[in-house]
Amino acid sequence: MTQPAISYQVRVHALHAHLFQVTLTVAQPAALQRLSLPVWIPGSYLVREFSKNLQNLSARQNDQAVALAQRDKCTWEAACNEGVALVLSYEVYAFDNSVRTAWLDAQRGFFNGTSLCLRVHGQEAQTHQLEVIADPALSGWQVATGLTPHKVNKAGFGSYRAADYDELVDCPVEMGTFWSGHFVAGGVPHRLVVAGAPPSFDSARLLADTQAICEAEMVLWHGAQNGKAPRAPHTNYLFMLNAVGEGYGGLEHRNSTALICKRQDLPRLPHTALAAAAPSNNTKPSAPSEGYTSLLGLISHEYFHTWNVKRLRPAEFARYDYTQENYTELLWFFEGFTSYYDDLLLRRAQLIDDTTYFKLLSKTINQVLQTPGRLVQSVAQASLDAWVKYYRQDENTPNATVSYYTKGALVALCLDLTLRQEGHTTLDAVMRALWLRCQAGPMTEADLLAVLANLGGRSFARELNRWVQGKAELPLHSLLQSQGVQVHEDPAPLAQRLGLRVSESEGIRVKMVLRGGAAEQAGFAAGDEWLGLTVGSGASASHWRLAKLDDLLLYTGTAKRVGALVARDKRLLHLTLTLPKAASTWRLAVQDNQRVKQWLGK
Repeated sequence: MTQPAISYQVRVHALHAHLFQVTLTVAQPAALQRLSLPVWIPGSYLVREFSKNLQNLSARQNDQAVALAQRDKCTWEAACNEGVALVLSYEVYAFDNSVRTAWLDAQRGFFNGTSLCLRVHGQEAQTHQLEVIADPALSGWQVATGLTPHKVNKAGFGSYRAADYDELVDCPVEMGTFWSGHFVAGGVPHRLVVAGAPPSFDSARLLADTQAICEAEMVLWHGAQNGKAPRAPHTNYLFMLNAVGEGYGGLEHRNSTALICKRQDLPRLPHTALAAAAPSNNTKPSAPSEGYTSLLGLISHEYFHTWNVKRLRPAEFARYDYTQENYTELLWFFEGFTSYYDDLLLRRAQLIDDTTYFKLLSKTINQVLQTPGRLVQSVAQASLDAWVKYYRQDENTPNATVSYYTKGALVALCLDLTLRQEGHTTLDAVMRALWLRCQAGPMTEADLLAVLANLGGRSFARELNRWVQGKAELPLHSLLQSQGVQVHEDPAPLAQRLGLRVSESEGIRVKMVLRGGAAEQAGFAAGDEWLGLTVGSGASASHWRLAKLDDLLLYTGTAKRVGALVARDKRLLHLTLTLPKAASTWRLAVQDNQRVKQWLGK
């Protein structure tokens, strides 16, 4: 195989300084060769300015220094001789323990190409090579990546190939002393690596549950195909999970995903030295904990993106522009519909039961219903504004915007239940038809409307206009009842009734004041510390110190109005709080097993 036009060497420069060393060789540069580092990473819609971590950039040809001129925050121009190999050297500071950038310390290394690999303008379509250099300081370390191996050793160090720059930066690299396991789903080899796992980690259970998720998603997208394994769009897949003390998140890629979870949320071996000593003959796995269920939902979500957003994707994302924001109004579909299916597929894979699924769905519904911003901003506009609102949240976020994840999931729910109620088709069939119609490529809202009309027997433009472009409440109650689900309205938590979101780690600190609530009317503001309470007036008044929000229920008695003492900017303020009437939160339960089974079953 010929030498690639663009090649990168990545090595550890200084573990304790968290520095990678990168050497980039451009075989046939232009006379004034431009290079740039992306400002964002696809799948995470925020300009993150990765170039802030690049330092000591230099260039040479035939061992002669080449002048470099910086043209903007992330672009450089090399004044070189055309056609003579250009070699650039630089360092990248890597100390962001997330899925979006790069990390390096004595225990682990990780990087996305968008953080380390300068883009060679005009040569993005050329073959790219990435070589990860072994180092004596990395004893026992391994390398895992979705890139195609070219010349690698047993530990994974060596060279990998990518068809173009897009593929290169869409395959992150994991390095360290991680646990590794394999399985085959739908005829496709999958690998799961876990960094930072504790000794109690039940690797066999996570591997089996992840396989069940992958198989359920392949069936959804491609059908059972007469008993044969579904044909997936990827030939291999890699899950990279980083277990940490505190953290949660994931980022999708074309044949891999990077994930973060709490160590305590990993499944645990049933028998350990400190476990209960009582013997048991029951070999059936216990019900997953809430944290482990969340991890499985994250795995399901990111794997679903293998189809929905990485291949079937917004037309605006046909070619990424790495230099600026890439706008689309369709994140409600690509993130929201993925959020609808992530937990639903856990149920279909029989990893959770109906009760757990409806608990998760109730949580999503309540999150939307308790967000005043749903009446301010449409979910289509929320998609477009992701760059400045969703990824830059502040104390006013719930009042000004709605999540395209949660409301998008409820739009998917409403479409699915409407289609099932009318008896023509299901959302599963719509997703498969979209996949075929768009040839696993760019998609528009018009494509969705066309498929809905074809399979659903009528136009769904009115529904999408109201639910997606508009701000009307979704018909959740009636649609759930039609599918055999009972909706209970339970008393809402005290903070929600007051219109507050608070922190109670050290006293009561107001984080957010919800629009139109009792707290806003009383004059509470984000950042206030709620110190005390006055009940009654005059000589009969009683004064109380508050430690937790629930103390309010202890001291107010039958009072309808109380005094609130808050500290703001070192001033003590006395506010008058009118206690609100009861508010409710939704809880879902099975009413008609047969109808629910038709929806949630395999």
